[in-house]
Amino acid sequence: MRVILIKDHEKLGKTGDTVEVKSGYARNYLVPQGIALIANSAGLKKLQEQLRLKELRQNKTLQKAREMADKLNSLSLTIPVQVGEEDRVFGAVTSQMIADQLQEKGYEIDKKHIQLDEPIKALGIFEIPIKILQDVTATVKLWVIKA
Repeated sequence: MRVILIKDHEKLGKTGDTVEVKSGYARNYLVPQGIALIANSAGLKKLQEQLRLKELRQNKTLQKAREMADKLNSLSLTIPVQVGEEDRVFGAVTSQMIADQLQEKGYEIDKKHIQLDEPIKALGIFEIPIKILQDVTATVKLWVIKA
């Protein structure tokens, strides 16, 4: 029996592949589990509709991520830190501190998405990259000043 996979399957293939399986396996496992559809005209129409809806959801998510990136690109944060002699910073500015500042401004960004190579241990102006989606990255300007 020919079936069309609607989910990736380790042994059979990827979404959209048409594969030949035993009819009992298809009727009793693949179709009821939502892994495959029977390869006929109704199954093809249903698959095309599911792929279209998935693409619409992805486009909507990408559009929201780009809008958020535009807002974050124009954002500037200020973090006051304690300094000692010769303007040496006590401690460091971490991604958690930046995430807290973003949360105060109304942006829910997880600290894991803030891409600091290492904590900031100096006064100055820094460009902080924030990864929103796999291919959408924003840059926030961070001012580290004396408290």
